[in-house]
Amino acid sequence: MLPISEKTIRSSFVNASRKEVTDLTLPTDLETLDWESIDFLGWRDPKTARRAYVVVPTLEGDLVGILFRQAEASPRARAQCSWCQDVKLPNDVVFYAAKRSGKAGRNGNTVGTLVCQDFQCSRNVRRPVPPAYEGYDVEAARLRRIEDLQLRVASFAAEL
Repeated sequence: MLPISEKTIRSSFVNASRKEVTDLTLPTDLETLDWESIDFLGWRDPKTARRAYVVVPTLEGDLVGILFRQAEASPRARAQCSWCQDVKLPNDVVFYAAKRSGKAGRNGNTVGTLVCQDFQCSRNVRRPVPPAYEGYDVEAARLRRIEDLQLRVASFAAEL
């Protein structure tokens, strides 16, 4: 992902009101973030409980900002992240819901997904996978996981 500015982040949101965008708390580490090792920018709002944000590059190269609300209930069993699909998750997975953009969102329509609680998906897919068999190309598998994450995240953003 390419570095993005505060202004670009705020203007990218498609399912948030102007007040919500104005009130959002940006991550404090934007200047020091390793942009090459992330596929999307995701963070939880430290001021508002159960609120989170992601900024996702689309397949066309545009940015889509999404405001999420975390469900109050947690999954009963250990859930798998829909985005990174890592089977050895070192973190919790929660259900996030997002209002749809436009008229559908104003009518209360939402779309939801199970995602790593603190959006560690980029880190998860970059971990080397254990070789499945002799001669297994671990690096190719890692690159395929990164591409799959980018496609799943962009597909979710397109649903809004």
